[in-house]
Amino acid sequence: MATVTQRNVQTIEAEIAQKKEALQNVRGRETEVYARIVGYYRSVRNWNKGKREEYDHRKMFEYENNSEESSFSQIDVQSEADFKSYEAENKSSHTSADSDIRYEFFSRRTCPNCPAVQEYLETLSFSGKYINVDSAEGLERARELQILSAPTVVIFNEAGDEVARAQSVKELTEILEPALTAAS
Repeated sequence: MATVTQRNVQTIEAEIAQKKEALQNVRGRETEVYARIVGYYRSVRNWNKGKREEYDHRKMFEYENNSEESSFSQIDVQSEADFKSYEAENKSSHTSADSDIRYEFFSRRTCPNCPAVQEYLETLSFSGKYINVDSAEGLERARELQILSAPTVVIFNEAGDEVARAQSVKELTEILEPALTAAS
């Protein structure tokens, strides 16, 4: 038979006072959490009771790719310096007659669709640049080009003018396949 220990009111009040004091030392502010609901993102605190309960039952998954190849989604970017060194090591090294055409790939470490887009970009015959929008420098570049989501690929022509944008492998294929088959 389990024994039940009883606490007196003074002990409970002392614990409450201790917890209140600890709460006063907490710095920061409440985090606003946005999640997808019925096709769009909305603040979780504004969800109805049923959807809120559904959210509480969700499980968070983190994609782990165990392949030997270096992948932008696999690294943990700790600082802008880390990202710059990663970018320098992993720039596309493709060369061809299309070397004047280039792309800029705007990505985030937590982006679920970015690895597929990156894999597609690595098969292209022209070079590109990976830009981490989680860094201050990457975010500034995204603002310059008015990039609103990740992944986004911006394709530039020989003159450096933007000629196309895509957010998925399907969109990239639709934009690039006609040009690549014509060049073959």
